[in-house]
Amino acid sequence: MPILDALLEQVAENARGARPRDVHIGMYWTLVSIELGGESRAGMSSTLHGEDGDDHHHGKRPPVRDAGFLLEYSVADLVGLAQSESLLEASVGLATLNALLDVDVEACVEINAADVIAEQGAGKRVAIIGHFPFTPRIREIAGTLWVLELNPREGDIPAARAPELLPQADVVALTGTSLLNHTFDELISFCHPESYVVVLGGTTPLSPLLFESGVDAISGTHIVNPAAARLSISQGATFRQIQGKRLLTMFRPGV
Repeated sequence: MPILDALLEQVAENARGARPRDVHIGMYWTLVSIELGGESRAGMSSTLHGEDGDDHHHGKRPPVRDAGFLLEYSVADLVGLAQSESLLEASVGLATLNALLDVDVEACVEINAADVIAEQGAGKRVAIIGHFPFTPRIREIAGTLWVLELNPREGDIPAARAPELLPQADVVALTGTSLLNHTFDELISFCHPESYVVVLGGTTPLSPLLFESGVDAISGTHIVNPAAARLSISQGATFRQIQGKRLLTMFRPGV
């Protein structure tokens, strides 16, 4: 089963019992707030635009079909947007999914994903999908570092080379936005069975279901103060500026 289908199945019961409270698509991050069992919850994801942001200027389908009316959706419909081919709608869907997840905080530790990658990747072949601020640090300690990007910067490698390079990597760092653009299952299939795989970023669902796909460490974001997070995101906050969040990592048992 594709991982996104499994995740949607995991939160289906919660979705039926929840009601939407707010959908905020910020410049960098998307936040969805819900009410479930009398509790206010929120989840976030990256705000991805792709090439569909300009489509409405040319009479094509708008990036968010029902912009202005999303609170009329059921939570089940909102989370279902995770499967949309529109990246903005998928951003709403993943944020909703993260709000619905029952995160086992006791099974997590507060550790930066960069520290996990540094510990596992020292002197080894490391592949990072996506460009992260910690990349220069990893470059200094890894034996070999491949940074694969859809839009490569200087020193990056085109993402199209993933089928060639990922099987060679000892450590793979995969951004959670691969769930947004629906490339996760393909990318994880390229990884060597003995490689150490980390999924990271604010979009990453803190769900142990990812372990079943071969992931060893899941580094995501748990919103503990929805109001503070919404205020930050609505004012254009970068990831580090977002208030009301905890950075949590869970490790595959036995690793």
